[in-house]
Amino acid sequence: MSTTREGAVGVNREQSMFMLLSEQQVEELSEQSYMQMREQAKKEKKLVSSGATVTRLQKVADRLVSQVGVFRPDASQWAWQVSLIDEKILNASCLPGGRIVFYTGIIEALSLSDDEIAAIMGHEIAHALREHGREGMSEAYMIQLGSTLVGSVFGASRETLDLANNVVHYAMTLPNSREKEVEADIIGLELMARAGYNPEAAVTLWQKMSAQNSQQPPEFLSTHPATSTRIDGLQHYIPKVRGLYEQVQSGKAG
Repeated sequence: MSTTREGAVGVNREQSMFMLLSEQQVEELSEQSYMQMREQAKKEKKLVSSGATVTRLQKVADRLVSQVGVFRPDASQWAWQVSLIDEKILNASCLPGGRIVFYTGIIEALSLSDDEIAAIMGHEIAHALREHGREGMSEAYMIQLGSTLVGSVFGASRETLDLANNVVHYAMTLPNSREKEVEADIIGLELMARAGYNPEAAVTLWQKMSAQNSQQPPEFLSTHPATSTRIDGLQHYIPKVRGLYEQVQSGKAG
């Protein structure tokens, strides 16, 4: 099966047949995790609810979300949310169901432009659209249960949901496979181009990441390895989406 349409970039990997958790279960777990994250940040007075940076993030998110229907129409109806947490860590994520989290550290330390924010956010949104989290959670779930218990999972009992809670953090923080990272890179490229953000910014972003990595490795890189191979891959796909970006720019000029 495939959770998304191919788009101009042509993502068509057949995804895992063993999606042991339903979309609804993952949605519930995602919401719970997101709300806990927000409550903890609020308790520590680190949740940023207003200001120029919040406005920037929301604007970028609105433009990107307006394009998600290209890959999966149902995602346009997700309860999209954006949260900014004031911590000097270089990280960002998008939980299943469209819950976006950015940390001030990644914006400030890398002096991100709006286009580069769109590159990060588009990449993270792509993970959610492709349900990489559900794949990872299901894989972790299978490991927890053991091969002899897999047959009992399909009933989605209360016990399996309880067990899922124990693997959420594990699955969501493990590095994605190279294949999934490539998917997120190229879907993210198309999303940002369709939203009117320069896809070349994805390359400058990872160049900044690589430079930062030589000083103090960003947490973002623990699950998003920045390599010359990755940059080469982005440069390969940029011509496929450049026309989409130029079309938006032409419309603005007109």
